[in-house]
Amino acid sequence: MSQTKLKLLAAGATEGPVSALVPEFIRASSHEVDVEFSTVGALKDRFNGGEKADVIALSTVVLEALEKEGRFVPGSRVEFGRAFCGVAIRDGFLMPNIATPEAFKKALLNARSVAQTDPALGGSSGIYFAKLLERMGIANEMKDKLIYGKTGRDVGLLVRNLRAELGVTFTSEFIPIEGLKVVGIFPKEYEFVNAYGAAIIPGPSVDAARALLAFLSSPAAKTRFRDFGLE
Repeated sequence: MSQTKLKLLAAGATEGPVSALVPEFIRASSHEVDVEFSTVGALKDRFNGGEKADVIALSTVVLEALEKEGRFVPGSRVEFGRAFCGVAIRDGFLMPNIATPEAFKKALLNARSVAQTDPALGGSSGIYFAKLLERMGIANEMKDKLIYGKTGRDVGLLVRNLRAELGVTFTSEFIPIEGLKVVGIFPKEYEFVNAYGAAIIPGPSVDAARALLAFLSSPAAKTRFRDFGLE
């Protein structure tokens, strides 16, 4: 089999499992894969702006919209799993109670600082959390406590490096970061779940891209996604 170099653009919520699985695919195939992670909004803008790639992994809702526009190889879309928004702290610190809406609200108000993805940069969790604070009626109280990261990984690093007390994003973005502890997902009343998948962009490397997506959506790969919090 001839060697092909693939470019994969992937949402930050998939970074843990994709980073673990892609080297395995490279070893098992004759192909190379360059992976770039960012927010769904940023990747969508880059794709719509004409950036070239072979495979793109985004939230299902965005993939479906792009699929309807005929932007992908027909029938190429696969599902990875669902990510849940949650809270993390630096490992070893006291775990706050976030089990109920009241407890979650109290934990946020008691925190000295809270890291989240910047809504202006297209982070799904950041956009949702900003609206949630309004819904909870504490947006004004939280305004000066919020610290923004470009991606979910940045949010986790802010917490690990003691620049923020709590972090809020998809738990799949916290799990790969050593030194963090996931407190839990948002209470059921405030739950935010995003499904993720990928599709092939038309081009000269479709066969190699199909092999990559077959690998990333295999039963063994699904287990790895679950290990990283993508159910």
